[in-house]
Amino acid sequence: MVTFFKNVSREMKKVSWPKGDELTRYTITVVATVTFVAVFFALVDLGISQILNLFFE
Repeated sequence: MVTFFKNVSREMKKVSWPKGDELTRYTITVVATVTFVAVFFALVDLGISQILNLFFE
């Protein structure tokens, strides 16, 4: 177990962590992408629901 944590610590020192401006850019990109996908699928769902309501009401 001790060897495992030593190896983890050694590997974590090799990680290239993003700088503040990169992190901000990446965060904005992820939030924008998730928002776009959520709105897209909400609109698709709404459209399919409306089409099905025309046939089954």
